[in-house]
Amino acid sequence: MSHEDTAGTRRDFLYYATAGAGAVTAGAAVWPLVNQMNASADVKALSSIFVDVSGVELGTQLTVKWRGKPVFIRRRTADEIAAAREVDVNSLIDPTAENANKPGADASDENRALDENGEWLVMLGVCTHLGCVPIGDGAGEFGGWFCPCHGSHYDSAGRIRKGPAPRNLDIPIAAFTDATTVKLG
Repeated sequence: MSHEDTAGTRRDFLYYATAGAGAVTAGAAVWPLVNQMNASADVKALSSIFVDVSGVELGTQLTVKWRGKPVFIRRRTADEIAAAREVDVNSLIDPTAENANKPGADASDENRALDENGEWLVMLGVCTHLGCVPIGDGAGEFGGWFCPCHGSHYDSAGRIRKGPAPRNLDIPIAAFTDATTVKLG
């Protein structure tokens, strides 16, 4: 092997070693910037919660905090379900379900309720007008929720019926994990 072949090999080695060291250094500098965009442990812990609904009586609701927002879990009576199912979807201000479990569905009561019987309704308790928390337990003109801040009236299915709110109350990802536990998220 001649001296020139050895020098070329050393030069190539130095180029590769320098490039490798530069790549490792760049990766070490960029990693903290990328990693800080990941969700923190407290946010991950709140991404889904389990709620025991065994104590919720017919005609009452439970309010829980999830992702920093109130969630209404209502166990509706037969009269509330019947009133919600009689409403013509075409007469609603917002004809879409706003249900993360059924994207693109219409705002019929069947598409907003958590179970097939319509007894359980789970909604974010945040008015879609300016983010206030509506009053429940049959408040307002339509027997559902009423936001006193600006006068939005929601029916017993959480659909906007009167007032400045542009959309129905949002329904989060939710499902029963057993007969008495609802998983949010």
